[in-house]
Amino acid sequence: MKATHKPVVRRCVSCACLQDRTRMLRLVRLTAGEIGLGQGFGRSAYVCRSKRCLQDARRRKRVQKSLRIPNHPAIDATLAAALDKVEPDNRDLDQDSPVA
Repeated sequence: MKATHKPVVRRCVSCACLQDRTRMLRLVRLTAGEIGLGQGFGRSAYVCRSKRCLQDARRRKRVQKSLRIPNHPAIDATLAAALDKVEPDNRDLDQDSPVA
C-alpha cells in the first residue's frame, strides 16, 4: 500500500484562505533581525501569490503584525519586488466582469 501525503496548508495573512504552502510566498523573521524570503528558520508569514493579497498585506502591514516587528523597511521592499513578479490569476479579476 502506498501512503498518500496530505498537502501542508498555510493561511494567508491577507485573505485568510488556506492553500498548499508551495503555492504561497513565505517571509521569515531570521534570528539576526533580518527578513528572509522562503528560506531559513524562525517566525514566518505566508501570503498568496496574487496581486490583491500582496497589495493588501503591504497596505495594511499584515506581515509586520504577523512577524511581530513594527517597522521593517525590508518587508515593504520584499513585497514590492514580489508584486512585480506575480502574474495575474483568476482571483485578481473583478467579480462583475464576465468570464468566458
